[in-house]
Order: sequence, then structure tokens, then C-alpha cells
Amino acid sequence: MTRKPKAKSLSRREREIMDILYKLERASVGQVLRKLADKPSYSTVRAQLRVLEEKGHVRHEEHGLRYVYAPAVPRDVASRSALRHLVETFFDGSTEKVVAALLGGEVARISPEELDRLAGLIAKGRKDGSS
Repeated sequence: MTRKPKAKSLSRREREIMDILYKLERASVGQVLRKLADKPSYSTVRAQLRVLEEKGHVRHEEHGLRYVYAPAVPRDVASRSALRHLVETFFDGSTEKVVAALLGGEVARISPEELDRLAGLIAKGRKDGSS
């Protein structure tokens, strides 16, 4: 049975571990440990992977005497869920507030091509919404 990850946000270290697992696709505790920047203990990484598994973000398989961990959901699904949580938590569920925050004062940094693509996405959203 695959658990759906809880919307609860991940700690900085948990996000770092998830990023490593998404890049490697599957990894042992030792492999994750080698990729971490400030080298916590082996037992700390093992405990954090166990917590991530309890939260439903990772799963493990036994390979001999070691566990090999992998993300429980595809990265795009996890990112959409995290984005939904972010929008609900910090922007009252408003897409307009998110876009305004992203563009706030930074419009000059957006190229004309990016603005055209954004306009196209908005037009497509309008078309799809009226269907």
C-alpha cells in the first residue's frame, strides 16, 4: 500500500535528502550521506529517511543487509502538492497573489519572450476554462 505524502512541510534537511533521492532515483543511507553537504552521522541520516518514509515521501527495498530508498511519488506530483500547499498557506489560495509576488518589482527582469509565454499560458487557461 502506497501512502499519500502528508502536506506537512519538510525540514531543510528532509528537502535536501529528497532532492538527492530524486537525482539518484534510489540510494542507500551511505550514498545519501556522501551527497550531503555538512555530513551528519550515518544514524542521523538513517533516522531522517525513516521519518520521510513514515510521512509517505520515500519507500525502501531490502538489498541484502541494506535498505535502498526511493521517492514514493514522482517529483512532478510532489512539486505540485508542495506548490498547492504553499499557495494555500501563504497566498490564501490565490494564484493572482502568487503571480503578483513573483513579479513584484521584478517585471523588468522578465524577457519579452517570457512575457509572451506567460500571456500564452493565460490565454490557454481562459480558453480551457470556458470549454
